[in-house]
Amino acid sequence: MTAHTYLISDLHLSASRPDITACLARFLEEKAPSADALYVLGDLFEYWIGDDDRSEFNEHVAKLFKSLADKKVPIFFIHGNRDFLIRKAFATRAGMTLLPEQKVIDLYGTKTLILHGDELCTQDTAYQKFRRKARGWWWPRLVLALPLSTRRKIAEKGRETSAKNQQSLTMEIMDVTHTAVIEMMQKFGVTRMIHGHTHRPAVHELTVEGKKAQRIVLGDWYEQGSMLKVSADSFELISPPLNEPEK
Repeated sequence: MTAHTYLISDLHLSASRPDITACLARFLEEKAPSADALYVLGDLFEYWIGDDDRSEFNEHVAKLFKSLADKKVPIFFIHGNRDFLIRKAFATRAGMTLLPEQKVIDLYGTKTLILHGDELCTQDTAYQKFRRKARGWWWPRLVLALPLSTRRKIAEKGRETSAKNQQSLTMEIMDVTHTAVIEMMQKFGVTRMIHGHTHRPAVHELTVEGKKAQRIVLGDWYEQGSMLKVSADSFELISPPLNEPEK
């Protein structure tokens, strides 16, 4: 079998969507064990309020990933805008290695920048202001010091506010800006970028400093699964159904 790596993002797992969790479980059990590595590029959960939230659901998800890690498949995680409070305790339980917000990896000879992608949506100035605060040193510490029940209420309220705010934003504002993409690729000296966040799976061809470049966007898991399979000479965006086909 050809050597390959999988990348996924934007699963938005929650106990209220067992179909998404079941699709993930099948992927981790049937497809992922053959991979050289699995990269999770953020928003694994609908929201994350702290590693001390050891609910039955959260522990189930951790065990799903740990089962893959136990098969000697490295799992790497980059924080998204919904789960940036994930820390080493959960990562250890899930067999994951935490990565910085932007990371350059070697994918079969091609330097590739991987990230969640929310930092590229620079037209959404209100969100970027919140992002700078939320990713700082003091805000996470303050939030994580609150009682678990309080954090859960804040997260649920935040989801409602976010949904309302998105209704008033145009698709252009919620998407990445071309300038931010080019500047980020120039900063890291790459001609390939892979990210999630926008829920718009696609392959974009562009030019960076006179060189042909690619931006590959991962899809969300709301209506189907979504993963990117990369090998030395090809890549494929795959969208399996959430529900297992009847036999």
